[in-house]
Amino acid sequence: MRDLTDDLNALAKRLGEAEGYLDLEGLRIRQGRLESEVGRPDLWDDPDAARTVTTAYRRVADDVELLEGLASRLGDAETLHQLAVEEQDDSVAAELEDAVASLTRDFDALELRSLFSGEYDERDAVAEIHAGAGGTDAQDWAEMMLRMYLRWAERRGFSVELEEVSSGQEAGILSATFIVSGRYAYGLLCAERGVHRLVRMSPFNARHSRQTSFASFEVTPFLDDLVDEVDIDDKDLRVDTYRSSGAGGQHVNVTDSAVRLTHLPTGLVVSCQNERSQHQNKAKALQILAAKLAERQRAERRAELDAIAGPQNEVAWGSQIRSYVQAPYQLVKDLRTQAEMGNVEAVLDGDLDGLIESFLRWRRSSGN
Repeated sequence: MRDLTDDLNALAKRLGEAEGYLDLEGLRIRQGRLESEVGRPDLWDDPDAARTVTTAYRRVADDVELLEGLASRLGDAETLHQLAVEEQDDSVAAELEDAVASLTRDFDALELRSLFSGEYDERDAVAEIHAGAGGTDAQDWAEMMLRMYLRWAERRGFSVELEEVSSGQEAGILSATFIVSGRYAYGLLCAERGVHRLVRMSPFNARHSRQTSFASFEVTPFLDDLVDEVDIDDKDLRVDTYRSSGAGGQHVNVTDSAVRLTHLPTGLVVSCQNERSQHQNKAKALQILAAKLAERQRAERRAELDAIAGPQNEVAWGSQIRSYVQAPYQLVKDLRTQAEMGNVEAVLDGDLDGLIESFLRWRRSSGN
């Protein structure tokens, strides 16, 4: 049987590091406090506050359970290894190898958490895609990107609300707004903020010649309790209603239920058409607008949070963060981290985790 002492010692070191960066002792203290809050008989008198408390409790309890589970599994493996060595029992070799491999995978996944340092990384995300330079191909590319992120969210078990889609003139989309809900949705999607370039043989010209097109991805932390905190004066809003043009149930194309809000002082525009009524669409649009205004205020107030706003570049040549090349060769390359993937179709089908993790590690190492 292979001597696994070094492997188990390395896993024990990683466990200690995880208990440090996740602050296990602090989590246990917070879990006790939240248990008291959750047990209050009047908790649900304020449903919004109750949801906040129960969500926080669930997340803290999950973290404690995860760390304690890893410690228990590692302890079992160490004990089994020690007995096998003392008794020269090779019959458990395969079981031990599997245990070490499983623990290694789980620590690899857990250590991604150490890469999150932003105040809002755990939150849901409001994401936007906009077609850029490239005409019809760019609009088609924007739709391909929308599918890519929807598939990525599905792979991670995140839920998605598609709030607004503006169709292209001939194909694809001009823009889309959607909310990704799940722990660390914003922290992960920060890696995708910027201009994305597609190079392929165009299906939209007679010669099928090679075409380069661009689309941008923007993301904001979605803080659903901001409407009462961010000052939005009704006099500063222009409200337009129109008929929904995308998926949205039986009311689509029947009533003017879609809502577009324009915040006149800043020029920010938010649209929502996914809810069943005009009132619901306006309420959701206000939530998204509040998140955007809060983002702007944070960036203005505190320079260290400039990363939340991100650079605003032209959606064209020279501004891209990543290239997706389908012709004359197959390659996805992130121009910030130099990370590459040869399976373009897999990436377009939502296999983004490797690229996202590479960015998060690059950001930490470079201090960006």
